[in-house]
Amino acid sequence: MTTLSEACRDDHNSSNHITPLDFDSINEVPKSHIWSQSDHESHQIVLTQNPQYSLIPVINLNDPNALDLIGQACETWGMFQVINHGVNSKLVKKVEYEARRFFSLPTQQKRKVLRSPSGSVGYGSARMAAFYPKALWHEGYTIMGSCVDDAKTLWPHDYQSFCDAMDDYQKQMKQLAHNLMLLILHTLDVTQEELNWAASTHDSQGALQLNSYPSCPNPNQAIGLGPHTDSLLLTLLHQSNTNGLEVFIEGLGWSLVQPVEDAFVVSAGDLLHIFSNAKFPVLNHRAMVNQLKHRISVAYFYGPSVESMVAPSSRFRTPCFKSLPVKEYLQLKAKHFPNAIPFIRI
Repeated sequence: MTTLSEACRDDHNSSNHITPLDFDSINEVPKSHIWSQSDHESHQIVLTQNPQYSLIPVINLNDPNALDLIGQACETWGMFQVINHGVNSKLVKKVEYEARRFFSLPTQQKRKVLRSPSGSVGYGSARMAAFYPKALWHEGYTIMGSCVDDAKTLWPHDYQSFCDAMDDYQKQMKQLAHNLMLLILHTLDVTQEELNWAASTHDSQGALQLNSYPSCPNPNQAIGLGPHTDSLLLTLLHQSNTNGLEVFIEGLGWSLVQPVEDAFVVSAGDLLHIFSNAKFPVLNHRAMVNQLKHRISVAYFYGPSVESMVAPSSRFRTPCFKSLPVKEYLQLKAKHFPNAIPFIRI
């Protein structure tokens, strides 16, 4: 059976796009990381004083109207923030602490767990980095399952706390994603078979991504992550208390998704967009950097078995997407990044 890690392999990548910059050794943005002024001008953010600044809704799962609010948010934005989700805040803080501990290691130490050119787990630049004209002001660490071997390499005598935090967090994120998928699918009135496909904790596969955006000498020249959509069903994102996540909204431009205490940003991925027959949009989003703070975020990507098929739900009489294996879609996305959706339209 193909795993998510295997499905995400990229045999065409090169080591040039994997190794992050040694951010501790520089005091200016190198040419390799300078995005043109036109890139920044064409991606201007909606000013924070704009009255429509906080467009992405914050939903309390204890609200009696939570189901309706989730349905509205999915149809309108494909994104919302969720509070009172049941995940222990101490665990979230522990994971952020361990992520900072990892990224604060000397560069040569982190490179001991550098992912291979075709690999999908380990330390390195974002996999999408190869598709942009300039390098990204970002370093990441991807976990799919156990990270004990890497942790032992990094901290031979002090690895357990890192592993325990990441293992516990993955379990809780998987359960929360499952619960949210049940609510979202309820708004679509899908069949039991489709419910099992999208929300089965037994068959689902996930990935945990630790993101680091070091403080930048000139943030007007650099970008943390370029515009993209996520590939799986749902993404659950924990932001630290530093701004950086922005979404592109037609007619308005780029809008900041301000961090909310103890909230997760929940965003629809490509597979949910396909399954909903485009009823649920996918928002292009990006990560920006700043001069004063080192920003950390933690993303959990939730999806079905990569051996399964993805197609619009049978409730839609006129499907607008082809049916295809999940792993084939992931390969298509890797080939046609940032947007593979047009290639499967009917």
